[in-house]
Amino acid sequence: MAQYKGTMREAGRAMHLIKKREKQKEQMEVLKQRIAEETLIKSKVDKKFSAHYDAVEAELKSSTVGLVTLNDMKAKQEALLKEREMQLAKREQLEARRLQLEALREKERKQEQKRKICSLSFTLDEGDEGNVDEEVAAREQPTSAGLSKKKNLGKNPDVDTSFLPDRDREEEENRLREQLRQEWEARRDKVKREEMEVTFSYWDGSGHRRTVRIHKGGTVQQFLKRALQGLRKDFRELRSAGVEQLMYIKEDLILPHYHTFYDFIVTKARGKSGPLFNFDVHDDVRLLSDATMEKDESHAGKVVLRSWYEKNKHIFPASRWEPYDPEKKWDKYTIR
Repeated sequence: MAQYKGTMREAGRAMHLIKKREKQKEQMEVLKQRIAEETLIKSKVDKKFSAHYDAVEAELKSSTVGLVTLNDMKAKQEALLKEREMQLAKREQLEARRLQLEALREKERKQEQKRKICSLSFTLDEGDEGNVDEEVAAREQPTSAGLSKKKNLGKNPDVDTSFLPDRDREEEENRLREQLRQEWEARRDKVKREEMEVTFSYWDGSGHRRTVRIHKGGTVQQFLKRALQGLRKDFRELRSAGVEQLMYIKEDLILPHYHTFYDFIVTKARGKSGPLFNFDVHDDVRLLSDATMEKDESHAGKVVLRSWYEKNKHIFPASRWEPYDPEKKWDKYTIR
């Protein structure tokens, strides 16, 4: 760097500006590092709380590459869903058991603090608190009787040993986990076997309301298959259509065929204009005076042909429809 040639005042001012610039650079580096750390933490949190069905869909995509038959796709999907649900059940059971153990340890710790016995002391038998003269005599004349009266030292039973390995305790915990898992699966299967009535409207520019009964564990594809059987006799364009050519729109969201009604009921999923887990019919909330206020009710979903949607997706109401995204939340609607 060329040496500065000028007055002392100008040299001091130049030095002051150089130091100020270096300080600003250091502050900028610290700010960049802090932003990078916050971004990394946020990405980890998002990965940790990924949705259940999102993980299943990702695993299904990775395991089915190329042309796959519909039956193989259904079997693979059901197996992945069952495996994922078992993992979630085990995780919940382990978390519940951990909380129970922590509460028990905390209770034992508080009880231990109330005792006035040293946690590392050794207790004597009840017979050892007798006459001291007899103990002295037994030491001076060692006989079989004296040896039997010798002090018997042992561990203090009041000391907390829950942190030590215990085979019996681990077996009991495993037995309890298995019992809770079986109870959870039994309750889940019972809910899935329950029947419900789904009210829908076949939409071809105007609504044609129908109802179908289906199990809560049924998929959207099974629901569309039953709906198609009842609609074919009344609508000529559906006589040659297949299930894969139909779409089910609930609360302005296009639901995938592989999702089950049980998924929406358990997760209490919500759409743009109402809950996805209610399938009875009430007034359309968009006809209310305030569309941002929502009752805890829903209106009938729509069954449409894909060809009709492709032709009219720029026209209301199809212009409001969009694919279902489990990570997207519709929090601007409130329950009144």
